[in-house]
Amino acid sequence: MSQRIALIGNPNTGKTSLFNRLTGSFAHVGNWAGVTVEQKVGQLHGNIGQLIDLPGVYDLDPLSADEAIVSRFLLQEPFDGLFNIIDASQFERNLQLTLQLLEMGHPLQIGLNMVDVAEGRGITINLERLRERLNVDIFPITARTGAGCDVLLSSLQSKPRDPFTLDYGQDTERAIQQILDVTGRPNSDRWVAVQYLAGNRVIAELLESSAPTVLAIRKTLEMKLGRFAHAHITERRREWTKDVRQHVVEERNTRRVTLTDRIDAVVTHPIWGLPIFFAVLYSLFHITFNWVGAPLSDVLDGLLTGPVTSGTSWLLQTLGTSSFIQALIVEGVIAGVGGVLVFVPQIFVLFFFISFLEDSGYMARVAIVMDRFMQLVGLNGKSFIPMIIGFGCNVPGIMAARTIEEERERLVTIFISPFMSCSARLPIYAVFAASFFTSNQALVVLSLYMLGIILALIAAKLFTFLLAAEDRNSLFIVEQPPYRVPQGLTLWRSTWQKAKGFVRKAGTFILGGSVFIWLLAYSGPDGFDVPMDESFLAMIGGLIATLLVPLGFGTWQAGASLITGFLAKEVVVSTMAIIYAVSESDLSASLLPVFTPLSAYSFMAFVLLYVPCLATVAVIRREVGSAQLTWIASLYGLGVAYVVSLLIYQVGRLLGFS
Repeated sequence: MSQRIALIGNPNTGKTSLFNRLTGSFAHVGNWAGVTVEQKVGQLHGNIGQLIDLPGVYDLDPLSADEAIVSRFLLQEPFDGLFNIIDASQFERNLQLTLQLLEMGHPLQIGLNMVDVAEGRGITINLERLRERLNVDIFPITARTGAGCDVLLSSLQSKPRDPFTLDYGQDTERAIQQILDVTGRPNSDRWVAVQYLAGNRVIAELLESSAPTVLAIRKTLEMKLGRFAHAHITERRREWTKDVRQHVVEERNTRRVTLTDRIDAVVTHPIWGLPIFFAVLYSLFHITFNWVGAPLSDVLDGLLTGPVTSGTSWLLQTLGTSSFIQALIVEGVIAGVGGVLVFVPQIFVLFFFISFLEDSGYMARVAIVMDRFMQLVGLNGKSFIPMIIGFGCNVPGIMAARTIEEERERLVTIFISPFMSCSARLPIYAVFAASFFTSNQALVVLSLYMLGIILALIAAKLFTFLLAAEDRNSLFIVEQPPYRVPQGLTLWRSTWQKAKGFVRKAGTFILGGSVFIWLLAYSGPDGFDVPMDESFLAMIGGLIATLLVPLGFGTWQAGASLITGFLAKEVVVSTMAIIYAVSESDLSASLLPVFTPLSAYSFMAFVLLYVPCLATVAVIRREVGSAQLTWIASLYGLGVAYVVSLLIYQVGRLLGFS
């Protein structure tokens, strides 16, 4: 019989790795909270049921949008059992969530992960004693390697289990029973009453709307306790977890300095941490553009411009197709899509190293390094995590903002995320950097990434000021996992997950966009096959060309490319390839008479900052839930882009740059 099993645990306990092991799925694995921002569903090996990977949470009380998914799932969705994964090296903290799952009474199995890490820190957990205290099955596993995962899966069960009952004290127990009485819930729903008193927002909304008297019960209890009910319950839970730890955990040499400690002393240093981060980024771009990615792109470009183009032309001529069809396929499809596909090797190389940094544990430290700077603009280091994810694509970056607890901070993070230079902009940088900054490509690209970060922080300060209702301390909790050498298979899966979206867009969205752009360039008021300067595309680009003159690129070609770039930033390169009717390797020669190094940099800065792509706008609308806020988040960047590009070009001219 097919079962639905929910996988739940603290962030960064190896939950997603276990999900991949048990289902054969390829969910992204990252060493920070918020990788899973919505539930994922996979089919368990052997087709014995479904496994639902819920977002990582520290507590069932939802502080952020992604944590609310967990509470609503447990309260409203049907499921047959729970897999709770615990990080053995962070045992006491993880046990806080486990206690709340035990109180639910649903069938529960525990996977004790990272036992090897715990033992390396001198921590040994007595499994027999732990099983006796919790009265559930517990299996030691290593999710990264798969050790013990098969045993966990083969022991899957959904037999009923009596809820665990923790005594919260006479007054609190009386209040729990009163809540059950007024809501008409059975004693088996005791955990709902406990969660209400513990401050669970989802359950509070449910109970207070159906039985308003529960609020009076809680206030009466708080008067007797002399403090908030949730503080009393939290303290009682901590006492219980400490008691369990004392009975089942043995520690030795707990203060031993580990390799992780030594590395952290350097990479999270308050002075050297940030320069190290930018040095890492520079090295990453240097490898991508100079050593590995660019040569591979040149090979692919030679293949597309040579055998593919000539072979397709010969085949179309042999088949006797019309000149319109030949031009459409060769000048529209191959030139447009090919102009983007040649950058796939660079995209893969870039994502490979980003995945390496994520899986090794370094990216979690970057959030800590940036926390000091984020605090200056009213945010915290957790807001930098969506920004880092935005380096790959702004869409998942914006979705990752769900993990931010405070609503104002979440909105501000969403507003500034489009300033992060996503992979779709990389083909534009590659073309212009190779054309005008041959010997300094990595440095130029790094400067654009830094420009996006700096302007995002400035915008965050402004939005924080405009949206702030009152001063409050920002909550920042992020995991610092031990450093690990990523596994080859995991790296490949992570790289492919990031890069396949780029390839998919080239075969679908960019293909359609290239055909549409070619038709605009092929037709005009006088019919088809008109001179390019008399085409509809030239007319569209000419509408804004005059406004772009002060920025250094006031041509209809640049204007048309920027307009079509709203569909997807990669389409900027496709449009230029179609306009100049050249391949990517020859596009540089066509740009040299039109741009100067200064105007080229101004153009790249404008592309970095102006309106987000269509997919990003759509996800902003979904996340903020307001058309007005969507318009603001989408269009304010256009003004920023114009001002910044204007300053770059005009100040650069005054300083004598060409």
